[in-house]
Amino acid sequence: MNKPALSYTIWFSQRTGSTLLNKALASTGVAGDPGEWLHFQERHPSTLTRENLEQIWQDGTTSNGVFGLKINFEQRWIDAFREMFELPQEVSRAEVWSTAFPNCNRHIYMTRRNKVRLAVSWWRAIVTGEWHREYGGKPQEHEIADKYNIDAISHLLMESTMREAAIEDFFTESGILPLTIVYEDFILDYEGTVLKVLEFLGIPLNNIHISPPSFDKLADDTAEQWVQRFRDECQKNWEDKRW
Repeated sequence: MNKPALSYTIWFSQRTGSTLLNKALASTGVAGDPGEWLHFQERHPSTLTRENLEQIWQDGTTSNGVFGLKINFEQRWIDAFREMFELPQEVSRAEVWSTAFPNCNRHIYMTRRNKVRLAVSWWRAIVTGEWHREYGGKPQEHEIADKYNIDAISHLLMESTMREAAIEDFFTESGILPLTIVYEDFILDYEGTVLKVLEFLGIPLNNIHISPPSFDKLADDTAEQWVQRFRDECQKNWEDKRW
């Protein structure tokens, strides 16, 4: 397997539209297939071999040599790659990453402005098991009205914040200026966002075909009730409510 001519990484926390973007970019046939290639590995990072890594390159690369992947930030992968390539501690984390994924000089950061809605969406997915719904698919029926859990949603709110902090710390330490994709903007301008990513990657935009969105939104009346309940309960007895 030849090394990719260009690699890029989509860094994300849960419920920010990363899988929707993955499917859209893959549909172009020229932007790699930025799947969760490392998360798909059933082995521990320390057992990943170079042969495994080369298979990941192959799986995520299109015929023009562009490779993509998406991942939550996990220090354990950087540690594993540092050991795999026998890189000293003074080598920066970004350099380690680019050694594992050659020519990785493009980074995309996916975030969501409203973290309460992010956390509620995440909890809804956990309790229903429905993480995505195919576009035009029939909504599943879920009896989840009694599954509201302020502690769980609070935990996911904090976890998403810490995940994003880890990603942002990686960028700051390495002097990386990523392309930031905001979920709320992405769903309002699906095709324009995909074209923006392609332009950022330096991929010619002529004769580009982008498939329609692969998924429908999952938000429903119950999720909205949870958002408002969480909003009220968190600010109970506040003299000056912020939202």
